[in-house]
Amino acid sequence: MGHLGGLFLLIATLKCCCVWGAAGHSLPACHEPLEFRCGDGSCIPRLSVCDGHTHCEDGSDEHRCDGQWCEKGEFACRSRRCLSLHLLCDGVDDCGDGSDESPCLNCSAAGLFSCGPPDACLSRERLCDGQADCRDRRDESEELCGLPRPRPHTSPTCAMSEFQCGDGQCVRQTWRCDGSTDCSDGSDEENCGQNECLVNNGGCSHTCVDHQQGFLCVCPDNMRLVDDSQCEDVDMCLESDVCDQLCVHTNNSLTCDCHKDYQMNPVTGECQANGNVAQLVFTSSKGMRRLSIFGNEYSELAQHLSGPGQVAVLATNRTLYWARQGRGSIYRVSMDGSPHHWVLVLKVEGSVSGLAVDWIHQLLYWTSMESGSVSVGLLDGSAQRPLITRLDQPSAVAVDPLQGLLFWAQCGSAPKIERSSLEGRNRTALVTSSIRHPVGLSLDMPRQLLYWADQGTRSISRVDLDGRHRKAVVESNGYLDRPFGLALFEGFVYWSEEVTHSICRADKHNGSNLKVLLSNVTSPGGLVIVQPVLQPNEPSECGHNMKMCQHKCVVDLLCKVPAISRTVPASTLSDPTYAGILSLIMVLSVLLVGMGLWWWREQFRPSRSLTEQSIRLKESQDPLISQGPPMGSGISLVKDTLLKLDLDSE
Repeated sequence: MGHLGGLFLLIATLKCCCVWGAAGHSLPACHEPLEFRCGDGSCIPRLSVCDGHTHCEDGSDEHRCDGQWCEKGEFACRSRRCLSLHLLCDGVDDCGDGSDESPCLNCSAAGLFSCGPPDACLSRERLCDGQADCRDRRDESEELCGLPRPRPHTSPTCAMSEFQCGDGQCVRQTWRCDGSTDCSDGSDEENCGQNECLVNNGGCSHTCVDHQQGFLCVCPDNMRLVDDSQCEDVDMCLESDVCDQLCVHTNNSLTCDCHKDYQMNPVTGECQANGNVAQLVFTSSKGMRRLSIFGNEYSELAQHLSGPGQVAVLATNRTLYWARQGRGSIYRVSMDGSPHHWVLVLKVEGSVSGLAVDWIHQLLYWTSMESGSVSVGLLDGSAQRPLITRLDQPSAVAVDPLQGLLFWAQCGSAPKIERSSLEGRNRTALVTSSIRHPVGLSLDMPRQLLYWADQGTRSISRVDLDGRHRKAVVESNGYLDRPFGLALFEGFVYWSEEVTHSICRADKHNGSNLKVLLSNVTSPGGLVIVQPVLQPNEPSECGHNMKMCQHKCVVDLLCKVPAISRTVPASTLSDPTYAGILSLIMVLSVLLVGMGLWWWREQFRPSRSLTEQSIRLKESQDPLISQGPPMGSGISLVKDTLLKLDLDSE
């Protein structure tokens, strides 16, 4: 029985190893900062902490939740959730416990819509009628009006700058009594003897001047009239538009200067970048190409990345990010490495219609028409998440991390360009009128201007970062029938054009000096200028060189909401790996017990010699412990299994 005792001792030892292994791996390292470690060592999504529901078995995810857990500008639910203030009193229990609706006026009981405290209730007829009645415009929000709602039974209320026709139609107030019928019932040309300025000041933001036939809106000195009724300050530097970068207006004269990374050309007065000559990279159906900004050097860059699509660059290491049009994959390729060495960085929902790099916080932003969203992810592809959703065909995106601003364009039923913080908050509409199909966005950072290309109007225009001082810079000139990509550098704006198959540039001030840099380009797509001065390494509003989730800034947006993670620390075995190891140990244990039973049967079978029994006993020992050949094969099996599980987890 000595051998049998040794066998059972071996089984007990193996089971102890199994228990020890389970104990050693029962506390997997949680993936910070996306997960929270419970008191018992298990991991749950970080978003589940303090949400009013117990997810940890020991309830530790709901401990220490008495303090203020929401940020400024958010509503704290009793359930510990944080909501945007725009979701308050919208008739929907967004908190899950009704706390976001409890302080509201009891509008729903009366069949009305609540504008939120301390605002009033609205009749359902005033929802989605084109006129914002709530202070925060929630009655005209895309979230509300994108859903089937009762349509108004009465005529809509027109804006202050509009005149309401007899049939309810809204036309510009300045069209009233101008001698031309604009209302279908002609009511805009009736009773023209009255003083139109007595009603809503004629829709004028400042002074309304009545005339015998109609009226006029007049602006004070140093202001100009916009959209026939609104006045805005005159910026003499932008009005004259002669300086490439810095401009000082004193004593009715302008003085131009350049930023520190540029030098002024003494002859032309242009600001020219220091360092190497900039390169223009563009996509096409023949692959990715590079071109000098003068058009005199042209070469292939990555032929295998073929197809028109969006492209962005991280200038510090000359890395390009590319997404083919109509596809949901984002690739990375180095301009200095092998053109065949490319890396799939992200698989995203829907196709990529716009792409931009935040070089300060190492983030990638993109738009998708199918998903109707602006999303953000880490440059290494380890995490991503939707940032702004429910958009109407977002077509382009741009980012200014130094100012902490994000810009995007929509080309759906109501085309417009909007701005927000890098976290997607404080949304502001910059361009809502005279825009049809914006397809490209680019920033003139030295002058703090935003440019866009419009396929519908066949033009390139710009505004400042608050949506003022709008100007059409390049208008249809035979090379703007269908612009695609857009970029700015020094004193020029660059674009790709699908109809003429060309790469062009023109003066960014007035569209003069048009030059076709390259023609006969098959299906030209997005383009980008590669020069370090375009991505200055300066502190942003959130700090400089921040680490993930260490500060309350843009990087926190990947900490507060569960992101799609694709990486696991090398020192941590994933749950599937751990389960696989346990399964392997259990299988080996069962095999060992079976071998023990077989040996027991052989022990008491008659006519067995001692030598034969000894040989069979030796062959039946645990291959992980014995010194014979089975041991080597067993170790190889375990190593191969662990290696395969580890690779699968990646």
